[in-house]
Amino acid sequence: MKTQATTGIDHPPQNISNLLKTLTQLAYDHGASAAAVIRCQSIPVKDHLADLCKPPGCPNYGLAASCPPHVGGPQRFREQLTRFEHAIVFKIDVRAADLMGAARPDIFRTLHRIAATIEQAAVARGCKDACAFAGGSCKELFCTDHPSCRVVQENGPCRYPAEARPSMSGYGIDVFGLMAALGWPQHRIGDNNHSDDGPTGSIAGMVLIC
Repeated sequence: MKTQATTGIDHPPQNISNLLKTLTQLAYDHGASAAAVIRCQSIPVKDHLADLCKPPGCPNYGLAASCPPHVGGPQRFREQLTRFEHAIVFKIDVRAADLMGAARPDIFRTLHRIAATIEQAAVARGCKDACAFAGGSCKELFCTDHPSCRVVQENGPCRYPAEARPSMSGYGIDVFGLMAALGWPQHRIGDNNHSDDGPTGSIAGMVLIC
């Protein structure tokens, strides 16, 4: 059994510690390569990162309710952080060839599902405001066979409320800064990171817990 990382993690009070340990292990159980607890005050947020979502930066801009301009962005996220002390961050290390190829949607769907699973488990254990974030446009990942996001176009219910989660990029969350704060190696696509299967990259998700 894998256990949570110890470098750069938060050390919460004992009555919360067991809950965070359980939720962190849940990330591993569902496919995360690493997971750890971090204090919310240590989560880096940068306005310019959210601006990268705007055209021509991201072709999915405006297509999903969980992406800009339909989300509150960095300012709203900073306000949200003031209501939390602890978050769980997790990552998935993958072959660069898979991340850039046909397997990419499945990899990012896994990221969303891990985030959603942790959030739902936290809510079930009394953290009613737990909130998960992932990466990639949920329209591209879950509703690619539909002409539009039902929430955006019809003001209707999400087709995948139990799985799809907002992308961290739309809120200006500095993913690589987050991983650096936890002491994790930063595997950027295009860098010289190699495993036995070739170059590797990392994608990350996060859940605000309590």
